[in-house]
Amino acid sequence: WPVTILSLVDKLKKWCRGEAIHESHALLTVVPENTEIAVVEETLQTIKCLGRVRVRGRILGDTEKDMLVLCESREAVTTEIVPQEVTASDGSAVWPIITTFANPSTQEDFKSKLDALLQNEGKTLDDVQALFTETQHTRSPEESLIRAVADLIEKTGKPVAGGVAYRRLRIFSGVVPTPAGEEQFDHWLEQAYLMVEESDGSDKDKRRAIMESLKGPALEVIKAIRLSDPEVTPVKCLEALESAFGLAESGDDLYFSFRLLQQQAGEKLSDFLRRIERALTRVVQRGGLPARNMDTARVDQLLKGAVNADLMLLQLRLRERRANPPNFLDLLKEIRTEEEYEASKVKLKQSVKIKEVKSMFAALSTQSQPEVVMGGSPPPKSPTESDERFCYRCGENGHMAGKCNRPENQSKVIQRLLQALKKAKSNNPQK
Repeated sequence: WPVTILSLVDKLKKWCRGEAIHESHALLTVVPENTEIAVVEETLQTIKCLGRVRVRGRILGDTEKDMLVLCESREAVTTEIVPQEVTASDGSAVWPIITTFANPSTQEDFKSKLDALLQNEGKTLDDVQALFTETQHTRSPEESLIRAVADLIEKTGKPVAGGVAYRRLRIFSGVVPTPAGEEQFDHWLEQAYLMVEESDGSDKDKRRAIMESLKGPALEVIKAIRLSDPEVTPVKCLEALESAFGLAESGDDLYFSFRLLQQQAGEKLSDFLRRIERALTRVVQRGGLPARNMDTARVDQLLKGAVNADLMLLQLRLRERRANPPNFLDLLKEIRTEEEYEASKVKLKQSVKIKEVKSMFAALSTQSQPEVVMGGSPPPKSPTESDERFCYRCGENGHMAGKCNRPENQSKVIQRLLQALKKAKSNNPQK
């Protein structure tokens, strides 16, 4: 762990020199490969002490699933005020923050604490390494190590009182904006309700699990409730937190908002369905709709709000199935299967189109070769030789497809080929 941090610090320092960025305003983070620049900037700007943050460079990480992102902040960065990690703006992951002032002693302190924890659990670093290797291909090294330790503790942890084991809830404090490393309230509340509903433990065990995950203003709310009712149920605790930190809308208000949901431009039908499900869950939790009506309401809103997927809805025959609608998981599986099928058809059509245009271009290039006249001027270059070369994978200049490490962009390749073909034809009007 300390070695990983130090290597990233060294990479950051060299990167700053290459981009002419002062180290006191530079930071590096590790994000999933397809994360957009705007999302990175929006997330880092939630750290108020940084001021305005701009992305200055991106390169693939060691796992080729992560992206190392170089950022420049308006305000100077110091280890005293900049957190070691930040939660992504959509709450999906936690990104590490590396500065040139990282303190190796902090990492050594973490290692000593980790060693003590493993010793208490009767495990070694080899046990962690086994789990770390299993998860490394889908996460950053830092997140993989944290997840490996969490999985190890979960597998070897002692049962709580009453013989009930449960996954520990993440921390929620109620502080706004949500501090780095804490859970967004909606996500935390969803997991808490799931723990209360699915765990076989006593109310005392569940109440303890809730309180162990709280701090700050959120913990004060539960302490106040327990003063008046020491045996308050876990559900009442969650309802109190929802009243204090959740949305103020009633169940009817949430249902009205739910009925106005529409598919956004460029939003896949499966993503729209997930958004419907999140809103529908809040409606049911607030009493705006009986749980038994969820399947029907979900399909009705999908049919009403999916303005960009008429053909797919027709293929799924959802209108004919409204009397016996599928549940959320079955419906999501059907939609994703249809989306993958449509995507494969589009990709196949693009591949066929590329082959056709390349064949036409090659034929025209062959036909355009002039005969060599003895003693005359040298023949001009063919359209293939004179036209600017580009990659048949991503459509960009400067490299060939065999050495391309960029995402495939068949639409751009087709466009470039058509432009080259049009230029070749204009140079050979007799053809």
